[in-house]
Amino acid sequence: MPPARLKVLKTSKLYIGGKFPRTESGRTMTARNASTGEHLAHYCHASRKDLRDAVAAARSAFPGWSSTTAYLRGQILYRAAEMIEGRAGSIASEISALTGVSSAEARREVESSVDSLVHHAGWTDKLGSVFGSVNPVASAHFNFTFPEPCGVVGVFAPDQPSLLGLVTLLGRVVLSGNTCVALASETAPLPALSLAEALATSDLPGGVINLLTGVRSELAPWLASHLDVNAVIDASGDAAVLKTLQGGAAENLKRAHDHSLPSPVDWFGEVARDPYLILDSVEFKTAWHPMGI
Repeated sequence: MPPARLKVLKTSKLYIGGKFPRTESGRTMTARNASTGEHLAHYCHASRKDLRDAVAAARSAFPGWSSTTAYLRGQILYRAAEMIEGRAGSIASEISALTGVSSAEARREVESSVDSLVHHAGWTDKLGSVFGSVNPVASAHFNFTFPEPCGVVGVFAPDQPSLLGLVTLLGRVVLSGNTCVALASETAPLPALSLAEALATSDLPGGVINLLTGVRSELAPWLASHLDVNAVIDASGDAAVLKTLQGGAAENLKRAHDHSLPSPVDWFGEVARDPYLILDSVEFKTAWHPMGI
């Protein structure tokens, strides 16, 4: 008989600057099957240093991503949706194992995540037309107001639905040209790491989206106080985390918004695709130009 073969378990890493580094702390956490308790994988327990590295990567990527044409950003996000679609089966299996939902429900979440990203890809070249304006002024000038990205945005994803919630938040943040640092679900982080692998094989430039795994309460104070983060979006549903983010944001005047929804089911509906939520991570800038004679 051939010798028994040990299964090689995956050790999922962080996603920073388009690469997959291990956490500098060396700490890992364990993901287990919700039904059997079976060990599924190790994943990184991100530290403050990992967060700083992710913010630096996001800041470095911001000039290039924000100056990319809206049409091209939409094409890139659509390509990312294609990459997620190609991994739908394996990601659905992870969701089912980690959360205990049926295979059909897990597959529905993956498909809804793809649909959400396609939806937000479609907004890239429509944001200025819908929310921008030509303003009447009492002088011989043209006056335009146009939405522009605010910079680096921190994102805290909900625990459920772990993939759909994260993808929806990322889509509404990066479509306008922002870059982001996102903390995945604490209870079901593996789908987010599979998402990172899909993004790495898409056309999305490294550093536009950076994904961390770990403990919200550890990273929230450092994200909120980081002076190179321009806004934080919290959808964790954790009141203590939101309070920490709002307190830190008040000290350094960054934006802080609560995007949590009352029920996990709401992430599947139209309320999660409200285009006005995009405006929480954009700035409106007005330009004056003298009229020709």
